[in-house]
Amino acid sequence: MSAEIEAGVDNMLSVKLTPWHGLGVILETAPKTVEEALTIAGLNWQVERAPVVAQYNGKLVQTNNFAVVRKTDERVLGVVGSEYHPIQNAKAFEFFNPFVEQGFCTIETAGSLQGGRRVWMLAKVNGTETDIVKNDPVNAYFLVSNSHDGSTRARLGFCGTRVVCMNTLTIAHNESDLLRVSHTKNAAVALDKIQGIVDFQKKRFAGTVEQMRALARVGVTAESLRAYVERVFLPEVKKRTVADEDTQAALSKIHAKIIPLFEKGRGNDLPGVKGTMWAAYNAVSEYMTWEKGRSPNTRLDSLWFGEAGKINQRAFDVAQAA
Repeated sequence: MSAEIEAGVDNMLSVKLTPWHGLGVILETAPKTVEEALTIAGLNWQVERAPVVAQYNGKLVQTNNFAVVRKTDERVLGVVGSEYHPIQNAKAFEFFNPFVEQGFCTIETAGSLQGGRRVWMLAKVNGTETDIVKNDPVNAYFLVSNSHDGSTRARLGFCGTRVVCMNTLTIAHNESDLLRVSHTKNAAVALDKIQGIVDFQKKRFAGTVEQMRALARVGVTAESLRAYVERVFLPEVKKRTVADEDTQAALSKIHAKIIPLFEKGRGNDLPGVKGTMWAAYNAVSEYMTWEKGRSPNTRLDSLWFGEAGKINQRAFDVAQAA
C-alpha cells in the first residue's frame, strides 16, 4: 500500500465501486449524513495547534510557529504560522449535509492522503447525468477538500466524471470557479457562503456538457493528435528538461502512451466518440487518471491537489481551441 494513503481499511470509503485499485471500504448504500461518512472513512478526528519551540545553545526558545497535531494519535501533520487556524473535518464537510438530506447529492467517496495531511469528500450531484453521445454519460460532482499542513486552503471544486471509464474530467481550479477559504478565525463564516454558488455551478456544468458534445463533432488525424498532445504537455515537460532534444524525446514518449488510449481507451471506441477530439481529450484524461505517476494515490493527489489537475484543465481548453 502506498504511503500516500493512510494504513488501515477505514481510511477511505466508496459506494459500490472499488476505489483506486482496491483501497478503502466499499459500501452498498451511500452514507446518509456527513457524520456517517466521516466515521466510515476514518475521518472523524480533530486537530489542534501546539506551540513549536526550538533548541538553541542548550535552551528551549519559543517560536511564532505552531504544530498542527491530530488529537487521536498526536501525529504532527504540519507546521504553520500564528495566523493559521485549523478547520476541522466535520466543519469543512458539513456543507454536504442539507444537500444529502434533501436528496440533491449523494456522498460517493471520502478519504485522506499523506497521513491525514490532506482530506476530501466527493458527492455526485443527482439528476445531472447526461450523454455526450449515445451511451456515453457524464456526471457532475462536488469536491470539498482541505489540508491540515498549511499547503492548501479549504476548497469547493466542481468536476465531472465520465461514467464508462470513471475518468476525472475538468476540475475548477481558478478563483472565479472555486471558493477557497483561508484558515483564519473567520473561516467558519466564509464556509457558510459556499451554498450560494451551487446553482450557478450546476448551470455551468450544463454549459460544459455542450462544449464536450462539440468536441465529439471534431475529427482528429494522426498529425492533429500529436500536435494536441504536444500543446497539452509542453509546459510540464519544459519544467523537467534542459534541451530541445530532451523535450521532444519526452513528448514522444507521452504521445506513444496516448495513442492506444485514443484508439482503444475506455469508451473511446464508441460510435460517435472514436476518432474525435472528445476521444483525444479523454485519452489524456484517462492517462492522467489511471496511468501517470508512481501509484494510484499519487495520481489522485496530483489530480485534486497538484499539477495533474492543471494539465487536465489545459487539455480541455486546448481541445476546445483546436
